[in-house]
Amino acid sequence: MLMELIRFNDDIPLGDGRLTRFHSRAPPGISVRDYLQRLTTHATLSPPILLSMVYYIDRLCALYPAFTISSLTVHRFLITSATVASKGLSDSFWTNTVYARVGGVSMKELALLELEFLWRVEWRIVPRPEMLEDYYRSLVERSDGFEIESVGSGSRSGSGSFGSEGDSMTLSGEGSSEKESGERMSVEGSERSGDGDDQRMGEAGG
Repeated sequence: MLMELIRFNDDIPLGDGRLTRFHSRAPPGISVRDYLQRLTTHATLSPPILLSMVYYIDRLCALYPAFTISSLTVHRFLITSATVASKGLSDSFWTNTVYARVGGVSMKELALLELEFLWRVEWRIVPRPEMLEDYYRSLVERSDGFEIESVGSGSRSGSGSFGSEGDSMTLSGEGSSEKESGERMSVEGSERSGDGDDQRMGEAGG
């Protein structure tokens, strides 16, 4: 879906007033697929968060006509929407230090992107559960080899779902001993360990 949007919008010339804070000077060196996989793995994005990021595409485009998903905006949009959705939907989430490092942008840039995003979507970032179900159903129906199966009493699960929360990976690396005490914020005050991966993803921040 993302690649379809990117291919379509990349053919539209940028006119006056069409540049946004989400635009980079050039497409980052990491592919969209690899970048999203990195965010999902190291920022611990659960299925509801990923679905909310899809919902944010429609909401942002509807309220901010200058914005489109393209090769110049998609990376900044993904890290920003992942950060916002994690904070809005999860009881525990990483700090901006972690999200910025995983996303390959500076903390200052992420803070500006986050504020711009929240302002553009009018601070409404928690979609209704039934809306997320509709987005999930639509994604499954448009994907070859995926289907929705009934499980138990009317609940649904897709054979091609984003995966359960148990499949999510944290920043903990195998054999890693470095700790990021207090990096993960929680209503319970829990802490998680990190792998110390400071690799920046080229210039996702442009």
